[in-house]
Amino acid sequence: MREVRQKRVRLVARWLITVLVIGFVIRSVDTSALWQELVRFSPFVLIPALVLTVVQVLLSAWRWRFTSKRLGLSLDYGVAVREYYLATFLNQVLPGGVLGDVNRAWRHGEGAGKRLAAVHGVAIERLSGQLVLALVVAVSIAWLFGSGQLTAGFWNGWAWLGVGILFVAIAPWLARKAGLADYLQRLRRDLYLSLLDCSVLPVQIGSSLVVLSSYLGVFLCLAWGAGYVDTWAEAGLIVGLGSILLLSMVIPLTVAGWGIREGAAALIWPMAGLPAEQGVALSVGYGALVLVSSLPGVVFLFTSR
Repeated sequence: MREVRQKRVRLVARWLITVLVIGFVIRSVDTSALWQELVRFSPFVLIPALVLTVVQVLLSAWRWRFTSKRLGLSLDYGVAVREYYLATFLNQVLPGGVLGDVNRAWRHGEGAGKRLAAVHGVAIERLSGQLVLALVVAVSIAWLFGSGQLTAGFWNGWAWLGVGILFVAIAPWLARKAGLADYLQRLRRDLYLSLLDCSVLPVQIGSSLVVLSSYLGVFLCLAWGAGYVDTWAEAGLIVGLGSILLLSMVIPLTVAGWGIREGAAALIWPMAGLPAEQGVALSVGYGALVLVSSLPGVVFLFTSR
């Protein structure tokens, strides 16, 4: 009973932190200007943006299935798509942003009878995406600084904290199931088989690049619909800044990155010579659209065991 109460307290605390951070961000910008930016979004861009989110799920589910097969686990593609939608929805409404992935790893492990391999399949699939995101952010920052579009004030303490979050979440379970030395040996083997092998790494990098491109494509659709993008240079700037926002969402302090993402936008956009309200509006639009795109997961929540 005490453990249940502690979990509820942590859940409420995460939601409270989310609300407080969002409130702080709103107070730090011009609210009337922020509203003017929000109403600039064209409803006509919602269709291509939502289509891109479907592509995200289909490609991500394929990447998960590919990773699982490398670890000796069978996973039907239709089931992978269903479970990915369910995980995406849970990540949108539950704190931390990884509980949906923990759930799909557990469900896959239960069905396949290989829990540790299933957990590694999900964790390595996510790790593939995060490593590519970190690489793209590094290239974007170098380009933004090199072209003079971002000032040195960018360095404000944001750090990449996402790689290994899933492992941290399941660490107590792993400690009970295997000794540390044996587990590290197994982890190294699984990493090689499903990520680092010469025949596998190009597939992982390629699929993760396409998935990341679809995420950044959503930012571009929203920016184009709001009139922020008229030239290739402006499109490149939005892509570079958008990749940094995606990285900020890895920090597991709030629900689905809300607040952290908007705070990062409010800090970064002025450093690129753009209004903070524009960045916050784009961030809010992105978060709302991703939430809507995850709603098919509600259907699978009630139709699957």
